[in-house]
Amino acid sequence: MSAEPDGPEDRLRRFATIWSRAVFPVTSTSSTRPEFEEQLLPLARRLSEALRARAFDQEEARAVGAALVGAHCTDPEALSRTLDCVDAYLVLYCGQGGDPEHLRARSARLQHAMAAGFAQALRERTLAEQEAIAQAALKAQGVVAQALHASEARFRAVFEGAAIGIGIADLDGNILQVNGALTRMFGMSDQQLRGRNAMEWTHPDDAPQTWRLYEELVRGEREHYHVEKAFYRPDGTVLWTNLTVSLLRDADGTPRYQLALMEDTTERRLLNLRLRYEATHDALTGLPNRSFFFERLEKALAAGPGQRFGLCYLDLDGFKTVNDSLGHAAGDRLLVEVADRLQACATAPGEMVARLGGDEFVALTTGPDTAHQVDELAGRIMNALLAPISIDGRELTVRGSIGIVEGPAGERSPAEVLRSADITMYRAKSAGGNRFELADPEADARVITRHGLTTALPAALERGEFFIEYQPLVRLGDGTVRGAEALVRWLHPQHGVLGPDRFIPLAEHTGLIVPLGRWVLEQSVRQAREWRERHGGPDAAGPLRINVNLSPCQLNHPGLVQDTVDILERTGVAPDALCLEVTESALIGADDDLLKPLRRLADMGVDIALDDFGTGYSNLANLRRLPVSVLKLDRSFTQSMQRFPADPVDLKIVEGIVALAHSLDLAVTVEGVETGAQAEQLRILGCDTAQGWYYARPGPPERLHQLALVDATG
Repeated sequence: MSAEPDGPEDRLRRFATIWSRAVFPVTSTSSTRPEFEEQLLPLARRLSEALRARAFDQEEARAVGAALVGAHCTDPEALSRTLDCVDAYLVLYCGQGGDPEHLRARSARLQHAMAAGFAQALRERTLAEQEAIAQAALKAQGVVAQALHASEARFRAVFEGAAIGIGIADLDGNILQVNGALTRMFGMSDQQLRGRNAMEWTHPDDAPQTWRLYEELVRGEREHYHVEKAFYRPDGTVLWTNLTVSLLRDADGTPRYQLALMEDTTERRLLNLRLRYEATHDALTGLPNRSFFFERLEKALAAGPGQRFGLCYLDLDGFKTVNDSLGHAAGDRLLVEVADRLQACATAPGEMVARLGGDEFVALTTGPDTAHQVDELAGRIMNALLAPISIDGRELTVRGSIGIVEGPAGERSPAEVLRSADITMYRAKSAGGNRFELADPEADARVITRHGLTTALPAALERGEFFIEYQPLVRLGDGTVRGAEALVRWLHPQHGVLGPDRFIPLAEHTGLIVPLGRWVLEQSVRQAREWRERHGGPDAAGPLRINVNLSPCQLNHPGLVQDTVDILERTGVAPDALCLEVTESALIGADDDLLKPLRRLADMGVDIALDDFGTGYSNLANLRRLPVSVLKLDRSFTQSMQRFPADPVDLKIVEGIVALAHSLDLAVTVEGVETGAQAEQLRILGCDTAQGWYYARPGPPERLHQLALVDATG
């Protein structure tokens, strides 16, 4: 075997040689094959440079595509062979030293740009040719008219020498004369053509106005018309033409003949059809792509009364794992196999399958009874995915989650239908996957509302839509107000007042919880200062303490300690007036790095409360290493005391927790106190403070001040 070329120039010339051998047989050029190769060499060099350039430049690739047209490579097969050659050999011979995956992706983009440049150049060339034809047609019309009146010899010279097809017929449509170009287009002899009538040349693809324009012309009501028209050849093939028909009058202005000028556009039409196919079909799987699917969906939704549609939105479960473990090439082969199986599932009239992108596919069915059909279609898809797919010697099990939307046509837009299907598909995926779910308008509304709240959160903070309510913390020993817990609310313009359960998880997910939590902390500490100024004094038992919740995301934020210090210093509030509440679940298994900020705050004098204690199943021995000073029992403990008499086992558990906490110098707070009996029982058990509706619901800060004044005077 011969050795592969070593130097970059050798590899580039080898690529140009392969390219020229592939394209030369379908190129209309007078050059020899070696001469043609020399023409392609600079184009190959431009492609090589574009492949390895730091930034992708589609104009360079478009210019190469346009240069092919300039080199007389106008046959559609020339573009096809060029793209195949670039796809197979450009990275191989011109991509040394680069990332293969990146280069193959760059090569694919270059191919698309080349095709676009080729099509644009071909279109410009066609327009120029059409202009020349139009000029020739006008000239021919004048010459023919003059020849009819003056010189048959001069007319014959133009008639026979024209490169476009020319035919003359009488007003009844009988063909009288044709030139050689027209006989070659139709593949018929001069005698065969002159025995025909123009009215015989109907075609199913004729535009509706074609024969109306013809009738107007032969009646003398118009001088000419131009249409795109198809003709059948004797061998059954179709000839597509740009047809211009003009009316010829005699010297007195009386209509006498009709003159037809035809340009063969068959090859150009085939190229346009191929480009249209490539624009509407997925390059990897051959399935209709997103744009084509939306066209079909729009038609289905615009159908008349009584028509319905059914849509299955499929997403493969765990496809990212295949890509990450086996590579994108294996993932592509998996997608091709899945596409083939899905295509086999949608063979009935009104059904189609498309690839939206990535590992997302859709199947559409239409008709009067799609409620039953779409269920069957989803079942066929799930069954088609059961058999393992062999990729690189591995048997891969493929599963999918499907969201189904079905309903009457004319009620929803394509975007609304696809959004509902997408939401339903993710509902199936969150339920464990490998299943299909039917769309639920109420579930859709909840998801849409949740998405709307998520997107509105940043602006809501800027517009000041959040406010804080305070729930008193009462000392069980004497019933005095010890402080309050700050609870943030959102005054939404459309949904009204929203509790933290509606938006705190969303803020956690988006990261907005950090600036929102900082705002809550600063507003709460400022409120604590106002309470101290109003209710403090030499006889006060101590400043009212403010409790502020910290989310897990805030715990991991590096600016927690500094933000807290800055806020306390700006407001002039002592650290012991602040208690930060952290849920027990957030600290289970916490390492020293996570606990370090809490320890620094505790060393400053800030109280740390372990919130929802008793729900996280933490090891009680871990309390010794946590920098907490308060245990906040979950409300489930107080709920068990609503029965009378209370369960003695529950009482023993609470009593044990309180004893353990006090032995560790921890205060105990209980939540959810709703009755006086609960409050008295908790006081007897030794709990220190409590909060709940028995004392007060969360409210504005003034209410807490009023309660504190009542306690002070009572």
